[in-house]
Amino acid sequence: MPEYKAPLREIKFVMDEVLDMPSHYAKIPAFADVATPDMVEAIINEGAKFCENVLAPLNRVGDEEGCTRHEDGSVTTPTGFKEAYQQFVEGGWPSLAHEEQYGGQGLPESLGTVMSEMVGTSNWSWGMYPGLSHGAMNTLASWGTDEQKETYLTKLVSGEWTGTMCLTEPHCGSDLGILKTKAEPNADGSYSISGTKIFISAGEHDMAENIVHIVLARLPGAPEGTKGISLFIVPKFNVAEDGSVADRNAVVCGSIEHKMGIHGNATCVMNFDGAKGYLIGPENKGLNCMFTFMNTARIGTALQGATAAEGSYQGALAYAKDRLAMRSLTGPKAPEKAADPIIVHPDVRRMLLTQKAFAEGGRALVYLAAQQNDIVHKGESEEERKAADELLGFLTPIAKAFLTEVGCEATNLGVQVFGGHGFIAEWGMEQLVRDAKISTIYEGTTGIQALDLLGRKVLMSQGQSLKNFTKIVHKFCQAEEGNEELAPFITKLNEYNKEWGDVTMKIGMSAMKNRDEVGSASVDYLMYSGYVTLAYLWAKMAKVAQDALANGTSEEDFYKAKLTTARFYFTRILPRAKAHAESMVAGADTLMDLPEEHFAF
Repeated sequence: MPEYKAPLREIKFVMDEVLDMPSHYAKIPAFADVATPDMVEAIINEGAKFCENVLAPLNRVGDEEGCTRHEDGSVTTPTGFKEAYQQFVEGGWPSLAHEEQYGGQGLPESLGTVMSEMVGTSNWSWGMYPGLSHGAMNTLASWGTDEQKETYLTKLVSGEWTGTMCLTEPHCGSDLGILKTKAEPNADGSYSISGTKIFISAGEHDMAENIVHIVLARLPGAPEGTKGISLFIVPKFNVAEDGSVADRNAVVCGSIEHKMGIHGNATCVMNFDGAKGYLIGPENKGLNCMFTFMNTARIGTALQGATAAEGSYQGALAYAKDRLAMRSLTGPKAPEKAADPIIVHPDVRRMLLTQKAFAEGGRALVYLAAQQNDIVHKGESEEERKAADELLGFLTPIAKAFLTEVGCEATNLGVQVFGGHGFIAEWGMEQLVRDAKISTIYEGTTGIQALDLLGRKVLMSQGQSLKNFTKIVHKFCQAEEGNEELAPFITKLNEYNKEWGDVTMKIGMSAMKNRDEVGSASVDYLMYSGYVTLAYLWAKMAKVAQDALANGTSEEDFYKAKLTTARFYFTRILPRAKAHAESMVAGADTLMDLPEEHFAF
C-alpha cells in the first residue's frame, strides 16, 4: 500500500506563493484575526499528522472489509473507522470552517478544503462521512430556520451527528425532475416522507449517534418536473424538545450497494416509510436550495480527482525509484546494481510527470475555487461577492469534470508504472483506480457538467462568464509580455485563450440552427477548457518559480522542478486541447445521423 505523506511544501507553495492566501485572509474582516499565518500553518501541520498516522493505515482496511449491513438495517463500518471519527471530532475538525454562533471556529472554507485534500488522499472512503456532513451544514446554514439551525446545525458542526444528501431514485438517475418521493403534511407542521433513495453515501453507519438526511420530495399538488420539488430534513432518530435523540424515525437502510470501489463508505439504498421530516426553504424550491449542497459536493468531488492523482503519484514515484529493470538507453545509471531503477526510462518519466502535472495543477485549481468560495460567503462588498460567485460558477463544472477525468488517468498510469505488480491488490494502486472512477459519475457525470458549462454558464450568458475568465488570463499574459524566460508559456497561453473564444462563437452559431450542437460539443469543450485553465495555473506557477530563482533561494531544486513540470505540461499535455478543439466543431451529424435501429449487435 502506498505510504501517504502530506505534501506540505506543495500545499504551502500554492497557498502562500501562487494564490497569496495570507493577503487574501487579511483582506476579509471575518478571517483577518483568526486565519493568521501561524494559525494556518499549525492547523495544516496537525491535520497532516492525523491523516498520515490515523487515516492512511485504515485505507486498505476499508477496501478489504467494506461495510456490513445487519438484519435490522443498521450498518457497521470497517475496523478502526469509528475510532478514527471519534478522534476527528475530539480534535475539533468538523467545526473548522463553520460559524462560531453554531459552535464553529469561524475559519475560512478554503482552509477546510486543504484539510479535505489531506483526508481525501489518505483515505477517501473514510473522508466521505464528514464530507457529506459539510454539505448538509452549508444547506442548513443557508436555508434553515433559526430553530432548525439550533436543533440540527449545532450537532453537525460539533460532529456529534453526520449528514447526507438524498437526491436520486432507482428510476431517475440524474433526472431529478421525475422523482417520486412524496411529502404529505402532518397536523403538527411536519411532513410524512415516503419513497426510496439510492446511492446515498454515508446513509447509515455506526460512527455518530444520529444522521441528518437532506431529502428531495414532492408535496401534494406540486407542479411536475424540477419546479415541483421541495427539500426536507429527515433525521435518522427524531429529536426531543431538549435536543436529545429520541425514538427511531421511519427511515432505514434497505441494502448496501455492491460497488466497484470506495468500499469503506456505506453507499445505501434508503427507504423512507412515512418518516417524519421538516420543510427546509420555500415549497417547490428544493432544487434551488439543494444547489447549495451540490456545489459544495462538486468542489469536493473535483478535489477527489486531484487527491487520486496525488496518491497514485506518491505510490508510483516511490516504486519507480526502487524498482530495477533494464538499463538506461544512454548507458548504465546504477552500474553497481543488476539493473537501473525504472525512473531512468523516458516512458516512466512521461507517466510520472503526467501524474505530477495533474496533481499539482489540480491542487491549484481547487484552491483557486475555494478562494472564490471564501469571498462569496465573507467578501466585504456585494460587488466582490458577485464577481467571485460568477467565477466560482464558471470554474466548478470544469474543476469537477476535468479533474476527475484526468485523476482517473493518473491512477491508471500509477498501475502502469508498477507493471504487473500494479494489478495486484497488496500494492494498493488498483484500489486507487477503483475508488477514483466514481468521481466522474457522482454529483453530475462529466456529460452533465459539460452541458452545465457550455449550455448554461457560457452560452446562456452570451459568453460573458467565459469572457470574465479569459480576461483574467489575458491580463496575466499582458503583465508578462516582456518576460523572455516566460515567453514559451505566455505565447502558447495567449494562443489558446484566444482560440477558446473563437470555438465558443462557432459552437454558439451552430447551436442557433441545431440545439444538438451543444450536446455534441460539450464534453470536448469542457476538456479543452480544463487543459487551458490548468495551463494558466501552470504559467502562474512557473512565474513564481522563476522569480524565486532570480531572487535567490535555498530551495533551487524545488523551483527548478516547478519550471520543468510546467514545460512538460505545455509541450506534452496542453497540445491535447487542439484535438478537442477540432472535435468540438465537427458537428452533431457525426453523432446523430446513425439511425437508432442501426445500433445493433
